Amino acid sequence: MDIRVAAYALIIEGDRILLAHWNERGRSGWTLPGGGIDPGEDPAAAAVREILEETGFRAELDGLVGIDSIVTPAERRLDPEVTVPLHSIRVIYRAHITGGELTYEQDGSTDWAAWHSLSEINSLGTVSLVPAALRLLRDAGNDPR
Repeated sequence: MDIRVAAYALIIEGDRILLAHWNERGRSGWTLPGGGIDPGEDPAAAAVREILEETGFRAELDGLVGIDSIVTPAERRLDPEVTVPLHSIRVIYRAHITGGELTYEQDGSTDWAAWHSLSEINSLGTVSLVPAALRLLRDAGNDPR
């Protein structure tokens, strides 16, 4: 089994959430800004770096929302040559924007970013990380619907 550790940011302003559009190998969906942690990189630093890369915004973290763990069977992995499952450990932080302007990642796994109303989350076509992060936030008593 392969293991991937990644860090993400849940950025909510009022009734809007900032999402990045993941688009890789013919699959796509809205996700939280974030991604894989480089060897030796602190997860918090990875989240801040990924927010900037994927959205153009500078951000500060407000605290840990939680950790989500999911196993993807080998047959659902992006690379059809891979024959083992992937265990994804997803570290999720709450964050807020401190500067920058919305831009899109160049040559990455996301192709654009946008603010969306929280009320439209269920109709957006999100990856499993988005509802998992919102559930962790709700379970901690920190609202978002």
